[in-house]
Amino acid sequence: MMKLSLVFATAISSFFVGATTTLGFSDQVYALTFSGISSGTWGEPTPGSTDTNPIYTGVGSNTFTWGDPNVCLPGPSECTITGSNQLNFNGNSFSTEINYAFKVGDLTYFNGTVGEGTSVESVPLNLNLSFSPPVGASQFFGFNLRLVNTPNNATDPEENADFVFIDTNLSNRSFSFDGNEYTLELTGFNPDVDQINIKALEAATTTTAIYAKIKTKTIPEPATVVGLSLVGIYLISRKKLLEKKS
Repeated sequence: MMKLSLVFATAISSFFVGATTTLGFSDQVYALTFSGISSGTWGEPTPGSTDTNPIYTGVGSNTFTWGDPNVCLPGPSECTITGSNQLNFNGNSFSTEINYAFKVGDLTYFNGTVGEGTSVESVPLNLNLSFSPPVGASQFFGFNLRLVNTPNNATDPEENADFVFIDTNLSNRSFSFDGNEYTLELTGFNPDVDQINIKALEAATTTTAIYAKIKTKTIPEPATVVGLSLVGIYLISRKKLLEKKS
C-alpha cells in the first residue's frame, strides 16, 4: 500500500503542478487585450423570391443601396422621390478583453421608397479587424444582414417601417493567435440587452452602433483530464482498502 500511495502521491503532485500551469495559462488568455481598428465592406446580396428585378450598388464599398428609387411616395404632393434604401458601415478603433462587448462600428440605415420587385433579401458584411500588437494581424469575418422591406400600404407609419436583422446563423468567425483559437460574435445593436434588429420609418434614417464579443475556444490540456482520472482512481482504491480493513 505504501508503494501504491507513493505512486499516486507522485501522480497527484504532478497533476496539481500541471493544473496550476494550465490555470495560469488560462488566466493569461483571459487577461489578453485585443485592440485595433475595424472596417467593413458589403458583399454580393441575395435577392428574395419576389425580387424579380433586383437593383443594387456598393458591393466592395462601405455604402450599399438597393431598390429602384423612381417611385412616388404617397402624400399630399404630386410626387416625392425619396431615394433607394441604403446601409452605411463605419468602423472605429477598439480595445477589449475576452467575453466583453465592444463597439465594432456604426450602422446608418435609410429607408427609401423603391419599386416592387427591385429589392434584395440579405447582404453580407465583410468585417475586417486590424489588430494591434501582440496580435498584430488583420482578420476578416463574414456576417449576414437580413433586410425586411414592407409594401408601404398601411396607414400607420409604424407598420410601414423596414427592418435590418443580424443573422445569427453565422460562419467564418474564428481566428487563431499564439496557438489558441478565438471566435468573433456579433452580439447586436445594444451592449446590455439582446437586440438583433433595428427599424427605420419610411423616408427616415436610423443610426446605431454594432457590438461584438471575442470568445476563446481553448480547452483544458489533456494532462489535466488525465490528472483528474488519476485522482479518481486513487480515491476509489483507498476507499476499498479502508473498507477491507474495517
